[in-house]
Amino acid sequence: MSLTKLERRNRIRKRIRKIISGTATTPRLSVYRSNKEIYAQLIDDMLGKTIVSVSSRDKKISKEKQSNKTKVASTVGKQMAALALKNGISKVKFDRNGYLYHGRVKALAEGVREGGIKF
Repeated sequence: MSLTKLERRNRIRKRIRKIISGTATTPRLSVYRSNKEIYAQLIDDMLGKTIVSVSSRDKKISKEKQSNKTKVASTVGKQMAALALKNGISKVKFDRNGYLYHGRVKALAEGVREGGIKF
């Protein structure tokens, strides 16, 4: 019997999380993608705390009327990079959370890179 989409994503997610762990100097950039929105967090796994979080529901981003969700994801990535640099973070570990590195997840990652963050 084949896996459902959610079971497949959770299996990939667990495989990724065995390897990737964030610290205070290089936090984990975690991405969550729903059908309408996209969310990103910088997480310090040693302390179990979220350092910075940005989503497409933030007022700055939602006020900008953009044509599609990929452009919104890119904007979220750029906003994440700006907040990370403000907090003194220049390098992160990217956690795609089991999603394919394609479409909105890729746009968010490229937005973060354009903002000056390395991973």
